[in-house]
Amino acid sequence: MANDNPEEKHDSDDLNIGGGYAKYVLAVLVLVYVFNFIDRQILSILAEDIKADLGITDAQIGFLYGTAFAVFYAVFGIPLGRLADVWVRKNLISIGLMFWSAMTALSGTARGFTSLAVYRIGVGVGEASATPAAFSMLSDYFPPKLRTTALGIYSSGVYIGAGIGIFLGGVILDAWNGAFPDPATSPFGLKGWHVAFFTVGLPGLVMAIWVWTLKEPKRGQSEGMVSVANPHPFRETWLELQAILPFFNLASLYRLQAGSKGLLLNVAIAIGCALVFYGLYLWLGNAAQWTALGIGVYCAFSWAQGLARRDPATFAMIFKCRTLIYFLIGMPCFAFIGYGAGFWAAPFFLRVHGVSAAETGTVLGLSAALGGWLGVSLGAIAADKLRQYTVRGKLYVAISAVILSLPMVIMLLLTDDLITAYIFNFLFALLSPMWLGPGAATINDLVLPRMRAIASAFYLMMITFIGLALGPFMMGQISDAFIATGSDSGEGLRLGMLWGLSMAVPSVMLIFMAILNIEKDEASRLERARAAGEVIDPASVAQANALS
Repeated sequence: MANDNPEEKHDSDDLNIGGGYAKYVLAVLVLVYVFNFIDRQILSILAEDIKADLGITDAQIGFLYGTAFAVFYAVFGIPLGRLADVWVRKNLISIGLMFWSAMTALSGTARGFTSLAVYRIGVGVGEASATPAAFSMLSDYFPPKLRTTALGIYSSGVYIGAGIGIFLGGVILDAWNGAFPDPATSPFGLKGWHVAFFTVGLPGLVMAIWVWTLKEPKRGQSEGMVSVANPHPFRETWLELQAILPFFNLASLYRLQAGSKGLLLNVAIAIGCALVFYGLYLWLGNAAQWTALGIGVYCAFSWAQGLARRDPATFAMIFKCRTLIYFLIGMPCFAFIGYGAGFWAAPFFLRVHGVSAAETGTVLGLSAALGGWLGVSLGAIAADKLRQYTVRGKLYVAISAVILSLPMVIMLLLTDDLITAYIFNFLFALLSPMWLGPGAATINDLVLPRMRAIASAFYLMMITFIGLALGPFMMGQISDAFIATGSDSGEGLRLGMLWGLSMAVPSVMLIFMAILNIEKDEASRLERARAAGEVIDPASVAQANALS
């Protein structure tokens, strides 16, 4: 069969690991991540206008921002992560950027909840292509001693993009609504939130062309463990997609000779998910939220079950590593707070402090961009410095981010003084993202080069399910419950956000457990891979040890 993988044709042989071109690629990928989060976060500042225009609740807005985006982002992140492990990563990022930018622009054409949800799903599918591929690509451009810093700088795009998205959304809303207070007189009947989506979506189409021009590095070059190119990347991706999609997954398990026990286990899990999430619907309402999340959880289980048979070494490196298991649950518990508080901060200031959309967007946007950039960068640099003394250094930074940032968001929510609230919001924006670089580096350090994108995709899936799909929605759900009992909308939202902060408790406990295990798990990485059936060249091991 013809080779459909052009990766062998790249010209990366002379690329300087950690050198000037590597830094150029890092800068471009940071911009990609900025576009990623502009398109994702702008919904926060637009939420109040969208709610009023479409007549929807806080929980439904949380669904649009979180679950509608998150489930498809997480589910499609797995096969796209596999594609990133076997195909040309810079091409995948470029195509994904073009797709999610188009979906963001099309959000400006939405005239109802359903159509906006469909476009948000499209944004989620497109954005799933970027980060696993970028993590893998940057891990090949930078050596282990600089990896946390590089991945941290890349991750700062989260906060720069989120800040710009909130800022632009607020400015566009006030400018458009000021120029056209009566939508009937505006061009094509457009409202401010429609125009905001057009404005942030269309430039990404141009950025996608720039990303296509990047050079693809050799996979594993930074550790001297260069992987053999896969001759059939799209076939591999199709197999991964089949393993995760309902119904297709049963045929996949049959081909993998999982046996009757494997098929029955899968059906039992499907029934269990249906019962649990139907129970949550009966308890909390909102069928779309729990149906989508239930399907997502079942898809994740199906993928893991198939992975154990298709690629037992990758399965073992992810699911039989105690550090990863603790970390893959602990950090998403904190992401629940980060995504929830990050999304609802703008509506909180609008409702509780009565400031304008432009002021809220400007202050919160600049705080997120500056504080987030500083926090991610400082956290990554600190983790790399601490790693010189102890393997636990990365996780010390991660747990510190949780513990130090929690009082900041509590004070932000409890103070009645606007300036004080702005100050604590900046401090929360500075401290809370310090875990991003250490988190990404921890995942990449504990698996082999050929597994990095798929492991990162699973890591992002956990963050997405627990953090993004549940954080904004549950805070909105609790807010709606308090409003229904007589609280005004501002107080209801304050209480919803405060209750959501309780997720810090399991987060700290699980990260602490990861700290206790990481030394042993990093030291035994190659031995564990060999025990799971991975063939590793002894010469590559010696070179990897020298580079690390």
